[in-house]
Amino acid sequence: MALTPETYINNLPDDRKSAVSKLRDTIKTNLPDGFEECISYGMIGYVVPHTLYPAGYHCDQKLPLPFISLASQKSHIALYHMGLYADKELMSWFCAEFEKNGMKKPDMGKSCIRFKKPEQIPFEILAALCRKMDPKDWIQCYELAFRKH
Repeated sequence: MALTPETYINNLPDDRKSAVSKLRDTIKTNLPDGFEECISYGMIGYVVPHTLYPAGYHCDQKLPLPFISLASQKSHIALYHMGLYADKELMSWFCAEFEKNGMKKPDMGKSCIRFKKPEQIPFEILAALCRKMDPKDWIQCYELAFRKH
């Protein structure tokens, strides 16, 4: 179990290191200020820290609010984007970007985007996706979608 993003990437098989490293750089470069990088649920995670959102994650309030996670799974590289799961407009934009760029529909399930071939990862679309929500936007979306009022 890796304790840092660097260790996580260093422990990956050679055929995954480059793609996961480039995805990490894409996320870090394009994610608005306020999110923090960490290891969360055994993956590289980008979260809203308790300093910005003291309530934490409703599933476990001791944890910061998750937003994006990046993982190397058995048969694919996965990017989990909670905003896609919570915001239908964002999901529509994301799927339309694939079509607009001549790509087939993304391989997805709820917040998970699966990439079976690292050479087919659409880094520019993912960079734009990262820029779509800042921590304040995500907190507002999260509270509407997941918190019981």
